[in-house]
Amino acid sequence: MNFRVFAARFALVAACALMTAVPAQAKGTFWQCVTYAREISGVQIRGNAWTWWAQAAGRYERGNAPQVGAVMSFQRTRKMPLGHVATVSQVVGEREVLLTHANWSRPGRVERDVRAIDVSAAGDWSKVRVWFGPIGGLGTSTYPVNGFIYAAPASDRGWEAPLMADAGVKASPVLVAALDASLRPENLLAVGVN
Repeated sequence: MNFRVFAARFALVAACALMTAVPAQAKGTFWQCVTYAREISGVQIRGNAWTWWAQAAGRYERGNAPQVGAVMSFQRTRKMPLGHVATVSQVVGEREVLLTHANWSRPGRVERDVRAIDVSAAGDWSKVRVWFGPIGGLGTSTYPVNGFIYAAPASDRGWEAPLMADAGVKASPVLVAALDASLRPENLLAVGVN
């Protein structure tokens, strides 16, 4: 195996490991929903959760179809004056997803893979019910949702991923960027590949 093939494979493994890493909840860490969603989704928006939908316009794709890694943007309500954001960890069905989010059931705590269902009349994810820890179920509260913010920046629309040399599959923009950065001599020396 030549150096370039080895370096490309090494970079691919490293990029995959980085993309699947989820920050551990350290003892005593108090997570806000926006900080945690930004950390695990890659959507780089700041400010209160209720502002994320408007801030995403033109920066990130938005829509009403759940996708893994997308951020569900909740509208602000009387009960949630700052709104809420949660990341989709799995699409279970047409009207059911699993969410990973912080500061929902218990202040400052992270919940992984909790159930959320679409209860909107049109089936457009504009109203949801979300699992709530203290009652161990969905309950009766319904929350208005703006939609989903997808992690790929809006500028990536129409980007055609190149074929990977040996795999014959298309690469994601993140993977290609990681491979490109990883193949630079200074990066290879930093990780002990020379």
